Amino acid sequence: MNKILLIIKREYFTRVKKKSFLLVTFLVPVLFMGMMSLVVYLAVNQGGLGDTKKVEVVDESGWFANKMNSNKNIEYSFVADYADAKKTFVKKGYDYLLYIPASMSKIQLYGEKTPSVINTGKIEDELTRIARTRRLGEAHIDSAILAKAQMALTVESKQISENGEKDAHVMAAYGVGLACAFLIYMALFLYGAQVMRGVIEEKVSRIIEVIISSVKPFQLMLGKIIGVGMVGLTQFVLWIALTATLSTVAGTVIGSRTGAMQQIQSAKTVHVTGSAMQGADKIEQNAAAEVLTSLSSLPVTQIVLCFLFYFMFGYLLYSALFAAVGSAVDNETETQQFMLPVTMPLIFTFILSQSVIVNNPDSALSIWLSMIPFTSPIAMMIRIPFGVPPLQIAASMVLMVLGFLFTTYVAARIYRVGILMYGKKASYKELAKWFMYKE
Repeated sequence: MNKILLIIKREYFTRVKKKSFLLVTFLVPVLFMGMMSLVVYLAVNQGGLGDTKKVEVVDESGWFANKMNSNKNIEYSFVADYADAKKTFVKKGYDYLLYIPASMSKIQLYGEKTPSVINTGKIEDELTRIARTRRLGEAHIDSAILAKAQMALTVESKQISENGEKDAHVMAAYGVGLACAFLIYMALFLYGAQVMRGVIEEKVSRIIEVIISSVKPFQLMLGKIIGVGMVGLTQFVLWIALTATLSTVAGTVIGSRTGAMQQIQSAKTVHVTGSAMQGADKIEQNAAAEVLTSLSSLPVTQIVLCFLFYFMFGYLLYSALFAAVGSAVDNETETQQFMLPVTMPLIFTFILSQSVIVNNPDSALSIWLSMIPFTSPIAMMIRIPFGVPPLQIAASMVLMVLGFLFTTYVAARIYRVGILMYGKKASYKELAKWFMYKE
């Protein structure tokens, strides 16, 4: 046991003291917050470019002339000569030329560059709006009455439990579940690959021959797996803490600036304008409050504890297999033939998670995927935000521990032989022989 602890200590402190570890640990939360801020900014500003696309319109049908409403994104102007406009619209500074033939059978949008999907959609919506209004007018139907008749209804999801009912917040559960699954998916590959590379480096440099003269191969493999796993756990805990701190600071700063701007604006505007601005501010505040409420309605404690459990045991299970693969080869190039069978369950589950599991978290397939140890780290983390019976979680965890013990046993039997094999390209038949080999 002391030898395993020494190996764990060596693997842990060797990696934690590296400058690259410290740089990644403290830089990732900053980059994450910056990325999220950029995404929000670009979403609000529709690309962040702030430029207005100028569209020259040739309307031979007479339906749309001077009826298309310009806005901050698209500005329309109308001309009559199609042939001349097609030759000169770029020189005149227009981004697009919209040609509407008399029959309206084939409306065309020209541009020096390919028009974006968003701009094309906005132009289509504007044309549809005008055409619909005209058709309704010809049929003597009031468009305002029709608009009221086409009312949009929303369904508010509720969850009933022993403690009463509460909002379900499906989108929050969807986002949190996929985020947790993605983090575990990436972590298993990242830290499992570190174990595999470490085994290959020690094997190629022949240091392994000196090490196993003092410790058993199983002790070495287990110490390496646990040591790297502790590095990953430390990094995740620091990421969570730093991200939470930065989010709190950013929220406080933004909140104080928003409050100050509201006071200045209310002092400078008239009552009507101020009321409108206050209404917009209330909408923004309500949206932010709704996001916070939806997140707080989720079982946060359960999600965090299950995340740590499935991260650790998922890592231990897969890193044992990665260690076995590393012991069977002489360089990283040769690992490709063994990596696909090892990683296929993860890839398969992650692909299904974005459709089958999320859309029906209580289906038979979702339940089985959350029970099988090779797929449960991802499948169960997606299901938990939607609500999973405690018995299923307990069963999944027990099977996860048993799966870890089984894979560690199999990997250790391959590792003890493969770690001293040089110059021979391993195959699946050879791995079977190593597993069956008796000392």
